[in-house]
Amino acid sequence: MSKFLRGTIILLVAGLVTRVLGFINRIVIARCIGEEGVGLYMMAFPTLILVITVTQLGLPVAISKNVAEAEARGDMKKIKQILVVSLTTTFILSLIFTPALFLLAPYLSETLFTDPRTHLPLLAIAPIVPVVALSSVLRGYFQGRQNMKPSAISQVIEQSARITLIAVLTSMFMPYGVEYAAAGAMFASVIGELLSLIYLMASFKLKKQFRLRKKFFHHVHEGKTTFHELMGVALPTLGSRMIGSIAWFFEPIVVAHSLSIAGVAAITATKQYGALTGFAMPLLLLPSFITLSLSTSLVPAISEANSQKNHKLIEYRLQQALRFAFLTGGLSVVILYVLAEPLMEVMYGSSSGAYFIQIMAPFFLFYYYQGPLQATLQALDLARAAMINSLFGAIVKTAVIFLLASQPSFGIKGAALGIVVGFLVVTLLHFATVLKKISFSFYIWDYVTTFVIMGVSGWAGLWSYNFFKEDLPLFLTVIVSAIVISLCYLLLIVTFGQIKKDEIIRIPIIGQPLSKLVLR
Repeated sequence: MSKFLRGTIILLVAGLVTRVLGFINRIVIARCIGEEGVGLYMMAFPTLILVITVTQLGLPVAISKNVAEAEARGDMKKIKQILVVSLTTTFILSLIFTPALFLLAPYLSETLFTDPRTHLPLLAIAPIVPVVALSSVLRGYFQGRQNMKPSAISQVIEQSARITLIAVLTSMFMPYGVEYAAAGAMFASVIGELLSLIYLMASFKLKKQFRLRKKFFHHVHEGKTTFHELMGVALPTLGSRMIGSIAWFFEPIVVAHSLSIAGVAAITATKQYGALTGFAMPLLLLPSFITLSLSTSLVPAISEANSQKNHKLIEYRLQQALRFAFLTGGLSVVILYVLAEPLMEVMYGSSSGAYFIQIMAPFFLFYYYQGPLQATLQALDLARAAMINSLFGAIVKTAVIFLLASQPSFGIKGAALGIVVGFLVVTLLHFATVLKKISFSFYIWDYVTTFVIMGVSGWAGLWSYNFFKEDLPLFLTVIVSAIVISLCYLLLIVTFGQIKKDEIIRIPIIGQPLSKLVLR
């Protein structure tokens, strides 16, 4: 098995575990602090992401790419210099932006978010900035060497710690007010990330092939060339991520002010935004752990193939990633669309957000393609093009949100439609940019077959739900219906060869007998 496939599988397993733990976190938060608390949490969170994005400076992707290329040449000295320069840069930036977040928190909460209660959550999460900055550098180093285990295990550690603390802290602070409980949920994330960093540092110490502290400042002093090489990839990548982070930062601000224009009170707007981004979006983003895993593995894998001028391998790996993203995303879309309302009831004790899922789910197939496409652009030294695509999508999204959400007839539904339009535009632009660089074949019949399979599986799930809902408790009915959809979907994609026979044979234990069911 290639490093690319092995690394992807490791990240997929870890991503599945962390996503399940993340859902448990969401459920605990929702049941402890409700829509209003989730709204406060989600209004403050984009600010953190923006600060972290600036602090990281786009270095994780640049580190992964440059380390992969240096290792292909066997240049260990270069790898050390990449790591030293990156750690120094991100640490200095974190020392600047962490105090800035503390100082700006009152202005952000009272003026921009129009809800002063976001002040405490902003303060609670500020200490996470230097922790995430350092851990992201180490993750980029391990990913560049196509060793995905440390990154995967660190994610599991972070989520496990968070899930343990989140119930305790939200329950502890809830009597003081919902804003204190939201701040407690934020602080649980800080501790989780800190434990994750400690594990990454221990893993690096055990697995390193050089002493990092030896001549550390000498490497910093002589790292000018390495710094410029990293910035050549990092700054365009930063631009792309900054656009996404800035757009996300302004999203709750634009939504809050648009809903105010539409006549919606601030507390109601916070609840509605919580239902959209805290209840519906996590479910819609479920398959993103798969696309994130694929994207993380794609950058070094395609960088290596590109350095060898192996264009056929580049297309093959991209085709693999997109097909896998489409098949897994298709199953998620069917389950979410058919079972939207009962799923929300089971998970959050409220059907708020179910309507958003049914509006947005079909279009999220495009979103699941966005990660692998962006990773491919970065690996092909087209990060600047990806940045321009992201900028255009962010402008379109913000404009659509303001135009629709400010109208009473749309309200918060306008925000949902704006989010969908934004990522739809970015994905299509990424596709067009990739097609200019490499040859790419479209297998139309495979897509048609998969859409038919989605329709049949959805019908089977709806029939199952209606058949069992009178006789079983709601959560059992949802589980049974989801299993029916999954089994029907998997059986059909295997039978009709949407997963290739040579890929199924590689699955341990069950691969050989399963491959006999495949038509091609």
